[in-house]
Amino acid sequence: MNADQRQAVLDNARYLRQVRPIDPEEIHEYVEGTPHPAVVRQTLREAAFDLGLRERDDGTFVPASDDPVDVRLDRVEAFPEEYAARLEDVLVERYGLDWAEGDSGDRLRATIRRVKEEYYRQHPVEYDAETALAYALYHLPDYYAVAQYAFGALADDGLVPNTLRVLDVGAGVGGPALGLLDLLPEDALVDYHAVEPSAAADVFEDLVEDDRNRRVALHRETAEAFDPSAAVGTDDADDGGPFDLVVFSNVLSELDDPTAVARRYADAVADDGTLVCLAPADRNTAIGLREVERDLEREGSASGATLTVYAPEVRLWSWRTPEDEGWSFDVRPDLAVPDVQRRLDEATPEHDEAHAPGEFVNVDVQFAYSLLRRDGSERVDFSPDPDRYAPLAASESHVTDRIDCVAFKLSANLSEGNPLYRVGDGSQAVDHYAVSTRESALNRDLREAPYGGLLAFENVLLLWNDDEDAYNLVVDAETVVDRLG
Repeated sequence: MNADQRQAVLDNARYLRQVRPIDPEEIHEYVEGTPHPAVVRQTLREAAFDLGLRERDDGTFVPASDDPVDVRLDRVEAFPEEYAARLEDVLVERYGLDWAEGDSGDRLRATIRRVKEEYYRQHPVEYDAETALAYALYHLPDYYAVAQYAFGALADDGLVPNTLRVLDVGAGVGGPALGLLDLLPEDALVDYHAVEPSAAADVFEDLVEDDRNRRVALHRETAEAFDPSAAVGTDDADDGGPFDLVVFSNVLSELDDPTAVARRYADAVADDGTLVCLAPADRNTAIGLREVERDLEREGSASGATLTVYAPEVRLWSWRTPEDEGWSFDVRPDLAVPDVQRRLDEATPEHDEAHAPGEFVNVDVQFAYSLLRRDGSERVDFSPDPDRYAPLAASESHVTDRIDCVAFKLSANLSEGNPLYRVGDGSQAVDHYAVSTRESALNRDLREAPYGGLLAFENVLLLWNDDEDAYNLVVDAETVVDRLG
């Protein structure tokens, strides 16, 4: 099809889109030279996102919805067998049917150990083909689950549209892409751009597939080198940026200057879009994520656009931002053990004295996240009454007092003794923990509230903990804890 014919197809589609379903069998008759309907269909597929059209099962095209997606996610039980099978196909193609055994299995296990050690020591990891496959074996299931939880929360808040443009920076082997695409309904229209320079991109290509309404483009460039404007569509290039979601998943800690890179990409977020930053739960990466979050909040995007923390820790007191350590992460239920991980683990030779059963199984779902917006919106719309509630910034003046305060629950239970939870209201200068010494019907919301839930504490005892250099909110029989919102 030549340029004139293509333009004629698009012009007809623009005219008919509000009139009736667009049928390639019909349109081809209106184009000079009557190109084959299959060629017309492919042209419409390629331009579907810019035209705002989705393809139906009968092969016709209709306007895509701009409404938020309607999905509800309670729990991710397992990594889908379909993707595990695709990953195993890649392993079989490279190593043979017995990929988990012999020399190939030994190399994969050794690579996982090496990557874990380098990561623990905060050394950069170089991804060749084998490293990428080992990384996928160990991390793809939990990264898939993390993406489902993070994007599911945004969808619950009505912030994921059916017509969706995504920029995934440091896309790795495809965990965030698979998690998000699985979450979306079949009638969603998606333009997904993945930026990944390493050998992980080869695994991404094997696992993440185009669909008729899902266009996936892989850009093999570094985050520093890639220009987000190169992925801008023809109809969405103004008003603050074209991407509904710009995603940094487990990549900020690998950048030399994560704040500078994130600030530049923040300008690619649409005015009503979200910058999604995800990181592993370990101390260094989770604290590093909070540092980037606070830098973005303070400095804005590269062009000077204001960025607001949407979640998890909304700034309840507008005159203060947190200065505490910020090691905060969510914990979700473990996944079922994927067969590919079980197979690799069980094939470990008996003479491997360093091996403990389960060493190569990774089903924990623990992650830090930060959601930032350009429109000033926040997940929790609550302004504390300063005449009633004490900000945590003023805790020093309330030690040994019973106070009323509000704070977000920012951890799971951190203690094997009295339940202990990290809390914050966005104003604290040092760490704060809520410790439950006697649960009652009046304060059980402390235990039952989810990560990120906003709690009101009434008559809570504030103490200083010398051992932890932190404040403790002591929740006892005299304390009332209520979840707000």
